[in-house]
Amino acid sequence: MTDRPAHQHHGHETTDEQQSRRELTRSAISATSHCLTGCAIGEVLGMIIGTALGWGNLATIVLAIALAFLFGYSLTIVPVLRAGVGLGAAIGVAFAADTLSITVMEIVDNLFMVLIPGAMDAGLTSWLFWLSLAASLAIAFVLTVPVNRALIGRGKGHAVVHQYHH
Repeated sequence: MTDRPAHQHHGHETTDEQQSRRELTRSAISATSHCLTGCAIGEVLGMIIGTALGWGNLATIVLAIALAFLFGYSLTIVPVLRAGVGLGAAIGVAFAADTLSITVMEIVDNLFMVLIPGAMDAGLTSWLFWLSLAASLAIAFVLTVPVNRALIGRGKGHAVVHQYHH
């Protein structure tokens, strides 16, 4: 017989620790899905506008990034405002919750689009354009989940927003 509690096993996680890790991962996936929604709206809209207007890659990417941040922050600000927080504080919450996540997502998805030969120049009617854009967002999602997981685990990122959810 040992002095160890029944739930401890020779260096293995307890059931509570495993549950806590799963909940943290679920929270990170949820936060990243939220980020992806705003980023995708802005990214797709920016790519469509820039491509339709015949802009160069740099101008199109700058517009897509600006719109991704705008929509990403907006998706956080609106619910926080509904919770009764003032505009200045809501903007602060959105910046704290989303900046790193959106930044990582934007770096990854735009880099991917630039690295796929012809994707940026393919045009709105091309499967290459749309497939590359969808793949870039999927890869950005996968690479951003660990970032959000680390932030939430430290009480930062989307953990800041949770206090305003009812």
